[in-house]
Formats: sequence, C-alpha cells, structure tokens
Amino acid sequence: MIKLSGVKAVVTDIEGTTSSISFVHEVLFPYARERLGEYVRSHESELTEILAGVREIESDDSLSTEDCISVLERWIDEDRKATPLKALQGLIWEDGYTSGAFHGHVYDDAVAGLRAWKQAGLDLYVYSSGSIAAQKLIFGYSVAGDLTPLFSGYFDTTTGGKKEALSYAKIAEAIGVPAGEIVFLSDVVAELEAAKASGLQTVLLDRDHAHSAETWPAKTDSFSSIQFA
Repeated sequence: MIKLSGVKAVVTDIEGTTSSISFVHEVLFPYARERLGEYVRSHESELTEILAGVREIESDDSLSTEDCISVLERWIDEDRKATPLKALQGLIWEDGYTSGAFHGHVYDDAVAGLRAWKQAGLDLYVYSSGSIAAQKLIFGYSVAGDLTPLFSGYFDTTTGGKKEALSYAKIAEAIGVPAGEIVFLSDVVAELEAAKASGLQTVLLDRDHAHSAETWPAKTDSFSSIQFA
C-alpha cells in the first residue's frame, strides 16, 4: 500500500497507467494508420495548421500534402510524439469512437480509484502525449461510460515533453497548486524523474511487474493500492 499525504491534485498518464498499452498500439494506432491518407485528402482545407506543423518540424515548406501524409505515416511507424500527428490521430479516432467502432479501454481499478478520489475532493488531471482531444475521447467513450466529468483539466505535448521537468512546473502553475501537493502517476520512470525534479510526488504504475523497488520505491500495479491521507 502506498500512502501519500498533503495531496490536493492527481495528474495521471494514460497509456500503461489508466489504460492498456495494447489498446493504444493494437487498436488506436492501426485504426489511424489505415485511414490517415484518406482522412487528410478529404479534410485538407480543415487541416492547414496540422500540415503547417508537419512542414515546420521537417524544416521543409515545399512539402506537398502527399509528402506530409508520407511523413505522418512514418511518424506513426516511429511512434513519434509529434504534436501535429497527435492532433490528427485524435480527429481520426473521434470518428471511430462516435461510430462505435471501439470504446476506450480503462482499467477497472483506475475507474474505481478515480471516482473515489474525485468523491474525496481531489482534483484530477490528465497529462499524456496524446492530444487533449484524444484524451477526452478515450475517457468520454470508455468501456465504463463517460468519465470526463471526473477531470478538471487536460495537458498534452503543447505544454512540453513528458520527460522534461519544466513541463511539470508549467502544469503545477496552471493548476494553481504547489508542486509538492500534486502527485503524478505514470508507467515511465523517466517521466517520474522529470516530475520529481519539479517537486511533484510520484507513483510508478508497474502493472507488468517490470521494475524493482530500487528502480522506484513508490510503485504499485493498481490504483487501489494508492491511499491519500
């Protein structure tokens, strides 16, 4: 059991923390990869900002729409955390969620824990490399129903990289709570190190039991093992 004191806000990662990695990699990513080209071609006029972002990251203003599609597909294959890609994936996934093609996976213990913490008066936030739109979709169309009322806010890569300490300082400032009164939950040690460097409390979600206590003392395989004093 992990007992934390003085916590007023919980910031949680998604992939590997609230939701299974397999859902993201075996359902969401392939769905977007298969439909990306067609979606961009049919919505090109609505995606000027995203395409401009691709050209900026690639440092090539001459890239055509087809070139951008190729770059975006390569980024998916490389699992790049590029903001334009994440924004586009969120738009494509919205079609899948709203059509009922799939529902967002959220672990039962995460659902129960989030609901209990919210009822206890804690403010809940999400920080994921997926776009804010995508975050709202996975929780809004989850297997447990609409969980979005549980959250007070969302953060994505527009705030900064998840392995950068400054990102967590920005989140604490945006939330308006001292860093020491925020706990960040993640399955990635490098992210926890960055959050800890900014003064946040941290818990490693080690659902596959891949880490030792020496790797991260505050670790658990379930939200049910986290208690707040």
